[in-house]
This record gives sequence, structure tokens and C-alpha cells, in this order.
Amino acid sequence: MSTEKPSAEELPEEKLEMSSPVATKVFELLSPVVATADVELLDVEWTGGTLRVVLDHADGVTTEQLTSVNRLVSPILDQHDPVPGRYTLEVTSPGVERPLKRLEHFRRAVGEKIVVKTIASVEPRRVKGALTSVAEGTVTIDVTEVDGVELGESEPRVLALADVSTARTVFEWGPTPKVGGKNPGNKKQSSSKNKNSSKNKNQQHSNKRNRNEAGDE
Repeated sequence: MSTEKPSAEELPEEKLEMSSPVATKVFELLSPVVATADVELLDVEWTGGTLRVVLDHADGVTTEQLTSVNRLVSPILDQHDPVPGRYTLEVTSPGVERPLKRLEHFRRAVGEKIVVKTIASVEPRRVKGALTSVAEGTVTIDVTEVDGVELGESEPRVLALADVSTARTVFEWGPTPKVGGKNPGNKKQSSSKNKNSSKNKNQQHSNKRNRNEAGDE
């Protein structure tokens, strides 16, 4: 039996999932499927009866891509039935502020301003600043604000990824557009296999799905 231990780089990946078992299962199921639509599956959120599928693309996510992925993943979810009971399926883009839940999210956010909330046993509880590096299970942040108090001068701080409770990028409004911020606001589309709608692509409509209704169409 192998006694090899996972590397420091591998350990935080599990701790950073910050997702329910349902969201994790759906992410693994849909990730390769979504990739065929020339977009990336950034995240899956499962909250209070809503399954949110978050897409990203270097040039921004179009409404057409949201529609395409919505139609693509719906039969996959029906077939594999990873979500219990009735739920609303929402396919959306991340907008200007993105949650950082996985190691790859942090790597992609290097150079951006982020805000991090730590677990209860770690002080300070909230830091904001520019993410400068991600390595060896840690992140280095050029901190400008601690627990809501702005510092006179920025200072680099190293945080263990295992100590991170939540994290997200921060968009600052100003005359200069944020580098890489090509989505000025998030787009989303909800759809239902129980409704044959021909609504305009910019309209949102409610969608209720049931695992027992796969044969209704």
C-alpha cells in the first residue's frame, strides 16, 4: 500500500471547494460538456432550490452562449439526475466580481484586487488588496485594508489557503476600465424543459425542473 502523501499544492484544492456535494457532483458532470461550447465552467452553486451554472470566457460570455449551454446541459441533468427534487436551473456569467473557490480561480486572479474572509480562528477576519502570487498552498496579498480599516501603506501578507473561508475579486468603479473586466454586469438565463417558450433572448423566465418529469416532453 502506498504511503505517499499529497503535495502541499494538492491539499488546498479540497479545502477550497466551498461547495455542497450536489454542486461538486454537477461541476464534475458538466465541465467537459460545457467545454464543447467554447466556454469554461467557472463554478456551480446549489442554494435553496436554485442550481446556478456559472460560465466564463476570455472575451466575455454572450447571450447566445448562455442559451446554447442551457440547451446543452438540460438533457444531461435529466439523464444523470444529480439534483434532488424540484429546482430552478440558472445559467449565468460571473459579472465583474467573481467568487474564488478553487485553486485555479486564485491563479487566474493574480494581479487583481480581492477581498478575503478567513475562518473564525484566524485573525484578521477580513483583508483586501492585490493578489500577487499563489504558491505552496498559500496566497500572497498586497493588503490595503484590514477588517474594514484602510492602511496608511500597503503591506504584503501571506495567507494559507486552508484558512480562507470565502474570497472574491473586487471591482472598483472609475474612469479606467478594469483589466480583463469585459463583463460590466453578469448575464443569466433561466429555462425550463416544461415550458416551450419563444421569448426574446434578453428576457428571463422562471424554470421549474423535476427529476420525475424527464419523460414529459
